[in-house]
Amino acid sequence: MEADKINQAQQDLTYTQQQKGELTRRRNWEKRMEQKRLAALKAEKEEKEQLRTDERFMREAIRQAHKAAALGDVPIGCVIVRQGQIIARGYNRRNADKSVLSHAEIISMKKACKKLGDWRLEDCTMYVTLEPCPMCSGAIVQARIPRVVIGCMNAKAGCAGSVLDMLHEPGFNHQVDTRPGVLGEQCSGMMKEFFRKIREGR
Repeated sequence: MEADKINQAQQDLTYTQQQKGELTRRRNWEKRMEQKRLAALKAEKEEKEQLRTDERFMREAIRQAHKAAALGDVPIGCVIVRQGQIIARGYNRRNADKSVLSHAEIISMKKACKKLGDWRLEDCTMYVTLEPCPMCSGAIVQARIPRVVIGCMNAKAGCAGSVLDMLHEPGFNHQVDTRPGVLGEQCSGMMKEFFRKIREGR
């Protein structure tokens, strides 16, 4: 009889310990789920804030692009941002300058390098209305720009994935983080309107 009581007590103790273990595992699981939920909410908030920032600077790049169109050049604009401030602006002047080098990105990078006193633009973000061409993509890699925000893609000469993928080429000593499609419809619409007017002879 006494042995039965001891066995029952041991079984009760084991069951209680199992319950406690299950409760601990449950609480740990709930804690992990809550941490994941909070992390997801934080990431979503940060993503929304980043998108607002990207759109704000892309609007300035679009304003630069309109300057190019006013000169009869293809409307491509670019700004370079460092620590939340625009340090350089540029727009396409290839026809105006009669120079193949007068792309919006090249002009902006020249200004940024001059302002910073360095050819490296390692802590800058570039905002450009059209996916960079081979020349500009090469310069972006050379300048070590870490991030490029793109308005619309360039199916004929783009080098961030459309025709070539120079900005993400693993064989280079620098790869660029890109974000395409920011105000993309506005950027592509601007291009379409420009070429429509050319076709109509305006």
